[in-house]
Amino acid sequence: MGRFATLTVVPALLLAAACDSTGSNGRILLQDDCDPATFNAALGAGTCQHRSAAGVTFANFNAELQANHTVAAWHIFPETMTVREGASFNVENAGGETHTYTEVDEFGGGVVPALNTAAGLTTVAPECQDGAEFDASTVRSGQTMRHTFDEAGTEKYQCCIHPWMRQTVTVQ
Repeated sequence: MGRFATLTVVPALLLAAACDSTGSNGRILLQDDCDPATFNAALGAGTCQHRSAAGVTFANFNAELQANHTVAAWHIFPETMTVREGASFNVENAGGETHTYTEVDEFGGGVVPALNTAAGLTTVAPECQDGAEFDASTVRSGQTMRHTFDEAGTEKYQCCIHPWMRQTVTVQ
């Protein structure tokens, strides 16, 4: 029973730490698992900055995106959360590619037409087309930016490069 209780409590503690509504130590992760060799060969040197050599190959990324309109290893964690108004979180790019953490009125496509098409997204989120908004929300591999949830309500965030990467935040 003791071992079972520990296995039950540990995930709950990890989730609570990731979704800390006090804003004092919360963090949001932008994640991917790009394979540096194949992504850099296909898209140019430096596209994938992962330090490990293993990951999802560019061919497998495209196959999964075509089949599912999403790639599971490319996501925002947590996908949903509730925070208090005024809470600040670190938004950390734990992946190898560049991502954005862009607030949008409605989820939509991003800035890469081929990814929009493969994801089945025909309407681009207007916020992704705003150069200033896009630049301000960009988080490169290994970087962290601070984000404050300053308005009560339901907020939506997506990556404007990989538009299936989405998060819904309830701000109370």
